[in-house]
Amino acid sequence: QVQLVESGGGSVQPGGSLRLSCAASGSILSINDMGWYRQAPGKERELVAIITRYGVTNYSDSVKGRFTISRDNAKKFLYLQMNSLKPEDTAVYYCKADIVSTQFRRDDYWGQGTQVTVSS
Repeated sequence: QVQLVESGGGSVQPGGSLRLSCAASGSILSINDMGWYRQAPGKERELVAIITRYGVTNYSDSVKGRFTISRDNAKKFLYLQMNSLKPEDTAVYYCKADIVSTQFRRDDYWGQGTQVTVSS
């Protein structure tokens, strides 16, 4: 059984910073791409940033230059450093990982989400 658990969300004023974490645990053989997605009220879930197991990153245009995605392969953690936050960054942020289990089954797994609210 594989589980992803996010943490680090909260409320912050515009211009502030937050750091999200995502911990992967369970019967994991290997983790391929990992990413952060977000969903604002009334909108579809969208990709924020993605990172390969080798550290290659890609960002949505809306967060490029403000957010930084990183991972610790040994600890099975994913991070998202969010700086210069804007009200439009308000959303539930989800961690997603492409994981091969110890049963040699490959699936996409999602965390439960963490709320980020940017407001004055």
